[in-house]
Amino acid sequence: MTIITRPSTELSTAAVPLRWVGPLRISGNVATTEIEVPLATYESPLWPSVGRGAKISRLTEDGIRATLVDERMTRSVLVEAADAGAAYDAARAVHATMDELRAVTRRSSRFAELLAVRHEVTGPLLFLRFEFSTGDASGHNMATLAADALLAHLLATVPGIRYGSISANYCTDKKATAINGILGRGKNVVAEILVPEHVVVERLHTTAARIAALNTNKNLVGTLLAGGIRSANAHYANMLLAFYLATGQDAANIVEGSQGITLAEDRDGDLYFSCTLPNLIVGSVGNGKGLDFVDAHLHRLGCQEDRPVGDNARRLAVLAAATVLCGELSLLAAQTNPGELMKAHTRLERHNGDAHAH
Repeated sequence: MTIITRPSTELSTAAVPLRWVGPLRISGNVATTEIEVPLATYESPLWPSVGRGAKISRLTEDGIRATLVDERMTRSVLVEAADAGAAYDAARAVHATMDELRAVTRRSSRFAELLAVRHEVTGPLLFLRFEFSTGDASGHNMATLAADALLAHLLATVPGIRYGSISANYCTDKKATAINGILGRGKNVVAEILVPEHVVVERLHTTAARIAALNTNKNLVGTLLAGGIRSANAHYANMLLAFYLATGQDAANIVEGSQGITLAEDRDGDLYFSCTLPNLIVGSVGNGKGLDFVDAHLHRLGCQEDRPVGDNARRLAVLAAATVLCGELSLLAAQTNPGELMKAHTRLERHNGDAHAH
């Protein structure tokens, strides 16, 4: 007997444990605030770990300084030519008509703006990487819609090329690549904090020198030996996934989002600590934001206010970056002390472990 099953069209919501953590003290060029953040995760030690980092932020004058450096969403397309010479000629023609291409982009969406076009010629293949600003949306669909219109326009106006693909992996979407770290995809935010020596000793139970040394040996050298791509951090993905799930983001974007660099310096006993995240792909509107719990979370985060276009998404990005710093700082501090990390996991997850054992 053959049983045929059909996928259900009924929408349900997956239940992931969620807690609000903080408040975090944040300053910088986007937001100055003290605010709790929602984290949805099955890894229960993440909540107190980020909470400890949040506590540290409140024990410093400026808290976490979060600086938004850049923002752009990308989509690459592929066109084919007879040879490299023809592909290069086509690339030159594309760059010569930027005003025209910007007009095509505006017709595709009232929020999309074409910022730049980059190209790569490989044999007869021409890869074009379009970079857009996308308002308060993360911009995946907006960028693809604009790229589709731009590709159609180029095929109709640039001689010697033919269609290859609307998506050419030169964007790059949801993959760990060097190009995103170099050129950026999404919001580029640097979160940093200067922790006084007495706070490092009393609250983190370590020293600035030990954290700085561990960061060099683990995050920089260890990642280099492992072959990491434009990335040197302990666990950005943990905080990002929890934050993304709680705020209705496309969770698969933690792949490029978790590519970032942690720096730590001993400044006469005080600890300078920073997390640079060049690929934060977040939005306060768009797909995933229609669920009641997401809407409530974004409202509580102050990311649904009547602000200039793009400002709510920028606020969301700096909150995400500050959250990452809290968890990264707490984990590295714990790892300077033998046994501390595992003791925390054992204590906080024992209930779940006992339940599974029985």
